Amino acid sequence: MEAGGGGGRLSTMRAVLAIMQWWGFNVTVIITNKWIFQNLDFKFPLTVSWVHFICSSIGAYVAIHVLKAKPLIQVEPEDRWRRIFPMSFIFCANIVLGNVSLRYIPVSFMQTIKSFTPATTVILQWLVWSKHFEWRIWASLVPIVGGILLTSMTELSFNVSGFCAAMLGCLATSTKTILAESLLHGYKFDSINTVYYMAPFATMILALPAMLLEGGGVIDWFYTQDSVFSALVIILGSGVLAFCLNFSIFYVIHSTTAVTFNVAGNFKVAVAVLVSWLIFRNPISLMNAIGCAITLVGCTFYGYVRHLISQQKQAASPGSPRTNSPRSRVEMLPLVGHKQDKV
Repeated sequence: MEAGGGGGRLSTMRAVLAIMQWWGFNVTVIITNKWIFQNLDFKFPLTVSWVHFICSSIGAYVAIHVLKAKPLIQVEPEDRWRRIFPMSFIFCANIVLGNVSLRYIPVSFMQTIKSFTPATTVILQWLVWSKHFEWRIWASLVPIVGGILLTSMTELSFNVSGFCAAMLGCLATSTKTILAESLLHGYKFDSINTVYYMAPFATMILALPAMLLEGGGVIDWFYTQDSVFSALVIILGSGVLAFCLNFSIFYVIHSTTAVTFNVAGNFKVAVAVLVSWLIFRNPISLMNAIGCAITLVGCTFYGYVRHLISQQKQAASPGSPRTNSPRSRVEMLPLVGHKQDKV
């Protein structure tokens, strides 16, 4: 009994530590990127993303081949271009759009919009892939959509470019989640192997656009910046932190349950919003804060509904034979992976 209790306490402590370090890296990456754009006046999101991809490529190689933290998942050479490359393109777009949105809007607003991803995933699958969902899934999206609308309407630092980039980032995240089911079929990637294969492709994809669109501005910034060395340390440091974030996601996924991961993810957004406000002091109205809270509660409710339906399907499957009735063809859940890796 005591041994079981000790094992339970150890497991709980491990889960708490995993969540805390995940929160820490996530909030630090977001705040550092915002600091780079706002305080260092390095307003080049493509270049910052490119640095992140380079650091992630190196970090993933070291983690797999040097530290042996995770065994390498072997991928056929033709699959690297036929499957991995298209996913890398979406992966690249997702990261770039997130940094572009941070360039123009506050962290609090950007994080709230990112919480719209469950809704875009369901809607995208319904419109493009003609999938059908239970009414409970649709009902759980109502507070998310309502919270986003309220937050957008009352945002004091609203910027069209930042808002559009954040919304497109939600679409990119949803597309990546959906396509992963078909493009990566047969490969069970964890977050480290995902970065190992996709970050080098993303580095290659982004290199030319970053140089053509931002190269001249970056050179001018070097000449106008007073403390170039310390600024470069911060920019490179953000790239290292970005890889550490992916490593922490791998750790937390394997240390928590799906429900805990979902709730912790929503609280992570709340922590990021609070910390960013304490540092940057961007104005937040009462209605804006209420909208953000409604969105986060909606995301938690959506995760609960998704888990509840999943549990009901598992309980019903052993004793009931599968049929081809219309009811059985209804898609119960959207393709938002169980303990989905977020890269």
